[in-house]
Amino acid sequence: MNPILKYLKNVFAAKRVLGDDTDLSGLVKADFLLQQLIKEEKAPGIAITVLKEGKTLFQKGYGYADLEHKQFVNPIKSIFRIASVSKPIAATALAHMVQEGIIDLDESFYTYLPDYPKKEWDFTIRQLASHTAGIRVYKGKEYGLNKPLSIKEGLDIFKNDPLVYEPGTEYLYNSFDWVMISAAMQKASVIPFEKYVQEKVLNPLGMKNTCIPKSHSDRNQRQTGGVNFISTSEKQNLVTKFYTKGTTGFRKAIPVDNFYKLAGGGYLSTSEDIAKFGQAFLDKKVEISEEILNQFLTAQEVEGNSTYYGLGWQVSEDAKGRKFFGHVGNGVGGYSNFFVYPKEQLVFSILINCTDPKVQKSLDAIVDCFFNECNT
Repeated sequence: MNPILKYLKNVFAAKRVLGDDTDLSGLVKADFLLQQLIKEEKAPGIAITVLKEGKTLFQKGYGYADLEHKQFVNPIKSIFRIASVSKPIAATALAHMVQEGIIDLDESFYTYLPDYPKKEWDFTIRQLASHTAGIRVYKGKEYGLNKPLSIKEGLDIFKNDPLVYEPGTEYLYNSFDWVMISAAMQKASVIPFEKYVQEKVLNPLGMKNTCIPKSHSDRNQRQTGGVNFISTSEKQNLVTKFYTKGTTGFRKAIPVDNFYKLAGGGYLSTSEDIAKFGQAFLDKKVEISEEILNQFLTAQEVEGNSTYYGLGWQVSEDAKGRKFFGHVGNGVGGYSNFFVYPKEQLVFSILINCTDPKVQKSLDAIVDCFFNECNT
């Protein structure tokens, strides 16, 4: 569209929302910006939940959960791939294991999986959780792997490769670290990783719509009874379709099986569930000691420089210096933002059913609107 016509269209759209006052602000501006992402075909569907002091400040769905059938996004019920927002969930389960004395963060990974191929240097669970262990990133088509691998089988993808650097000397974000951690958690507890997460994190926090893809349910249902698999037709119908954006618009994303990297990027959830998860930390409903939680929610350092990453959590500050913890996620058919601002008592959960839609700057601007709203 001609840029001038697009500008005029946006102004007229703003007028419909605000009348003659086109100085958008607060919730109205956030709503307008979210609508624009859909109108400009930047995203097929978006679900957002924002909590302030434990109460719902804003919750809405935009666009389509299913483009073909014109099924609208429901912010409470629509289930998205949350990608790396899975890491804070897994990290919370790991924190429970640390508290129970099942795993020691500073113990060697080999203590738990002694058969893992030996590397030039040793490395700890803490280094894996903080992405400072030297494990490599995805290669080639590994990002979109579609094989029904167990967590242990997933180790075969990279276990014979050398470390990229000496552990503790650098930071390299990747999801394989959390495949290794989940494998260690299973071995140490003698409980399937997904079952432990269900019992220690999802059930206690009421995250009823946070689940595992159906594709793996038949293989694991007997061993992991009680886990939230997408197995009922009712819940299956609530899962969004997954898309990728190309030059001609949105197309269905390639099929993937993310079970083996469940801890690093395999869970599905709703915007409401993820917001509820974040609120639990503000309300101190996560039954883990403050001493242990602080280890997970404190940014690690490498040679005196902050990595802005704790143990499974991004721990940083935004462009305006406001401190938060949470995570951004990007996977095949899913993009997510999850931020908890302790000082402001705000929780943000934004889910999109598209592989990296290149809208992070817009999402940052949308998040900023809510601070403006709360300051008025």
